[in-house]
Amino acid sequence: MHDEEPLENWARRREERRNASKGKLRAVPLSSGPHRGAHVEADAPRVIQEWTGTEWETVGVVANLAAAQALLYPPQPAEEKPAQWDRPALGKGRGRHRKPTPAEEQGQ
Repeated sequence: MHDEEPLENWARRREERRNASKGKLRAVPLSSGPHRGAHVEADAPRVIQEWTGTEWETVGVVANLAAAQALLYPPQPAEEKPAQWDRPALGKGRGRHRKPTPAEEQGQ
């Protein structure tokens, strides 16, 4: 007995993975020799490529590593804290969240 996944399920998962990666960008240095770490030859121009789902397609060229990083990893907008709203002042009361006053403790 085989525990193989049906071909339809495999094809669906494969297509989902491909669609999820579409539009991914990468920077490839325009230098001779093997492509090593991104930090090597930081001043060399970079080709910006986009994944189409089946191949990398060239979409532009930038001057150096810093320009490529600025394009690939744009700064995220800072999270804005919600504005403080006018809360009503807590008056006297007997809600469960309120600490009883000494007079209330003696009265009970």
